[in-house]
Amino acid sequence: MNLGPYLLGPNDTPENGIYTGDARELAKAIPDESVDLIFTDPPYPREYLPLYDWLGKMASRTLKPGGSLLSLCGHAYLPDILDMMRVHLDYHWLNCQYQPTATATATFWPKMVYIRWKPVIWFTNGKYTKRFIMQDGISPQGFDKRYHSWGQPIDSAFYWLEKFSERESEITIFDPFTGGGTVPAVCKMLSRKYLAFEIDPDVAQMARDRVRHTQPPLPIEMPAQEVLL
Repeated sequence: MNLGPYLLGPNDTPENGIYTGDARELAKAIPDESVDLIFTDPPYPREYLPLYDWLGKMASRTLKPGGSLLSLCGHAYLPDILDMMRVHLDYHWLNCQYQPTATATATFWPKMVYIRWKPVIWFTNGKYTKRFIMQDGISPQGFDKRYHSWGQPIDSAFYWLEKFSERESEITIFDPFTGGGTVPAVCKMLSRKYLAFEIDPDVAQMARDRVRHTQPPLPIEMPAQEVLL
């Protein structure tokens, strides 16, 4: 994929890189049916709702047949989001990511509701054929806002990404709205290939710095096999 080297940081590669720019433009260079999994967290305010229509359309082109898209989203416009996504992809399931605490920062005042969980919508590009079983609700240990004000807990991303790639290390995971770089950081932990976009240059550089300081998994030395006579 050729997006131009000037969009990448100095330590990025085309296979493991955070690109700076508008995802709607950058994604045009992604080859058809080349992505295994899309995991992302678009902005939630109403003015960003059209992004979900774009996300579904883009995913239907770039995901491999049977590939999955998982996206966090807000509750307020969930019916609209599902309607837009269903035009392009097959609805599979609605997962739940519990909020660590019910504080004033997790309150939707127009509806007078304390938000105790976050939807994680799951769509597929055609028939889903994998055979592993996963739970549809997880409880992260806490918030992580060090890299972005909208940052999500790293352990929740770790669960979803590990579960969806546990039997396939050679896959490509794509995050078009990477923010503080949680998805690329987890991909580095799991030794997975990633492609990530971030429109804000300063945030993109912070995400690159985060990934650079993230430790990859240590090689596991297998014990010698005993020979029984």
